This record gives sequence, C-alpha cells and structure tokens, in this order.
Amino acid sequence: MYDEEQHPGRPDHGPLAGFTVGVTAARRADELGALLQRRGAVVLHAPALRIVPLADDGELLAATKEIIDQAPDVVVATTAIGFRGWVEAADGWGLGEQLLGRLRSVALLARGPKVKGAIRAAGLTEEWSPASESLAEVLDRLLEEGVDGRRIAVQLHGEPLPGFVESLRAGGAEVVPVPVYRWMPPEDLGPVDRLLDATVSQGLDALTFTSAPAAASLLSRAEDRGLLPELLAALGHDVLPACVGPVTALPLQAHGVDTVQPERFRLGPLVQLLCRELPGRARPLPVAGHRVEIRGHAVLVDGELKPVPPAGMSLLRTLSRRPGWVVARADLLRALPGAGRDEHAVETAMARLRTALGAPKLIQTVVKRGYRLALDPATDAKYADA
Repeated sequence: MYDEEQHPGRPDHGPLAGFTVGVTAARRADELGALLQRRGAVVLHAPALRIVPLADDGELLAATKEIIDQAPDVVVATTAIGFRGWVEAADGWGLGEQLLGRLRSVALLARGPKVKGAIRAAGLTEEWSPASESLAEVLDRLLEEGVDGRRIAVQLHGEPLPGFVESLRAGGAEVVPVPVYRWMPPEDLGPVDRLLDATVSQGLDALTFTSAPAAASLLSRAEDRGLLPELLAALGHDVLPACVGPVTALPLQAHGVDTVQPERFRLGPLVQLLCRELPGRARPLPVAGHRVEIRGHAVLVDGELKPVPPAGMSLLRTLSRRPGWVVARADLLRALPGAGRDEHAVETAMARLRTALGAPKLIQTVVKRGYRLALDPATDAKYADA
C-alpha cells in the first residue's frame, strides 16, 4: 500500500507540469505564456483577435477635435494602452499639447492603477480611480453624482461598452465616444483553428481569456466552423475556462459556460488560480504501492513527473475511469486514436506506457481479459462503485 512517508513528493517540477494551457490573448501574451511555462505548463498560444490602432482613423481625429473645441465635464480613461495611444495619435496630428491642455481642465477618471500610471506619465493627474479597477464602480460614482446635462467623454477599449454608455445616456448625459483602437479577427486564422481543434479534442487542460472580445472572437470562429457545440461541451467538462475577470467571462457565460476567475483581475493571480485548480482536478490514486496522479500529458509517480505519449495517456485515462477493474482489449483499442482493429496496437502502446511510467507493476495484465490498474487492496472497496 502507498505510504506518504516512504514516497515524499519531490518538488522538482512546477505545479502546472504535465498540463497544457491555451492562451487566447493578443497583448501581453508573452508575459502570460512565460508565467505559465515558469510553472511547468506547456503553452499553446493563438491570439483570438488583433488590435488595430486608429492613429489614422478619422473617427478618433474627429472625437479629439471635438473634445479640444468643446470641453467635456468628465473624461473616463479605461485602459492604459488606449490612453497612451490616444495621446500619441494626437501628437502625430500636431494636437498633442492642445489635448493635454484640455484634459488638465476637466475631471479625469481612471478605471484602475495602470490607467492612472498612463495618465500621470502624460503629466496629468486623475481626479479619482476606484480601488476595484471596475468600470461598474466608475459608472456608479458618475450616476450617484448625477449626469443629467453633463458632457462625458469615454475612451473606449476595443469594444463599444454599450451598457456603460447607455446607462450614462439614460441618466441624461451627452456621451462622446473616443475609439482609440478596435479588436479585429486575426489575419491568420490557422493558429486559432489549431487551438480550437486542440480544445474540442481535449488536447488542452485549460483555456485562458484576458478580454471579452477574445472570448467572443473564439466563440464566433467556432460557430463559423460548426464547432460551437463541441467547444461548449469541452469547456463545460474537460477543459477549464479561466478568465482574468467577470467582464471577460460575459461572452462565455452567455453560452452557459461557467468559468473560474481570480479575486484580483491580474495575470499573476490568474496563473496562481490555475496552479490550484488544475492539480486539484487530477485525482491521485494509490496503485501498487505508489501514488499516481494523471495529468494532461504526463503522470506524477510518487511526485516524479513522467511524460507519457498520447496513446499511452489515452490508455491510462481509460483504465483510471474504473481503477482496479479489468478493461477489455477491445475497449482499450477504441480509446486509441487511429488504431484501427488490430488489438496488437494495444499491446504495443501498453508496453510503451509501462516504460514511460518506470513502474511496470502499476498496470496488470489479466490473461485473456485485458488490463487493470493495480489499485492497492485497501482502497479497492472505495473505488468499486466509481
């Protein structure tokens, strides 16, 4: 029987070792990918959208001139990259100093610390910023102060923010949208399609989202390919959807997908959340005196990471669904991707699996019947009805 004291865990791998995580982010994807890889994950990155700056866009130029010519009462800055892009675009048009001068004379609200930093880097000072980094809190403050008859400029961040803008207009405000950049589908759809294929085939353990437009774009692409039902099924069961915050999760929730989110809406806490959630989904089994934990593309045996080929993982997952029970060769053959009808494929894959695990006795051959995980006798009853 497995004894924790005889087989202490060896922390020679990160908490995400053995797991594959998909990244849909367009910006800061490198940072998120590095955080995940540092903790042992294999990362599959495919930007679900691209950011199109509007430095040459007539709409942004017109909004900038309107604000310079007719001062708003309030300007709401929603993202650091958007605010910086706006100031840089104004500089390019020769309107930079005029815009900054106008912004010094109005109530400037920042959605969070990053935007506050961008405002101060431009030599400006915000009047107020919520501790929660929530645009909803900004809206609540404006509505509590009263917006009837006030002119409010809102720097958009890639999507029109209809709920925010409509609420202000319903309160009697005149809203001036400032569209600094837009989200568009990626020019090359190949990586997104590969990410979708990996998700629906359970080749991923988790899929991360850092913006609502990215989530909406991936859902839209899945629908275009006729894969939306399969994607929603995967995200509802085998693949963990992790969002950086509640706003990002909205497109998924609209399709009935439950997501996990960190308490603080940052990349670091998002990665820490995955470090807790993914290992927690891998059920440890006491097998032949060892502690076995089956992860996405690898297995922990007594705390030691053992990479396993895809065919071997398919066999191991099939055996682990009813640990201790005999699984027929025919059933194992069906679990092997592209194995055809030759049951010798099972024997070959099983031999490679045992070699990869480094502990051949974990899986027993039951003559003329099939194979079983050698669950420790004292735990057989616990899993008998699993």
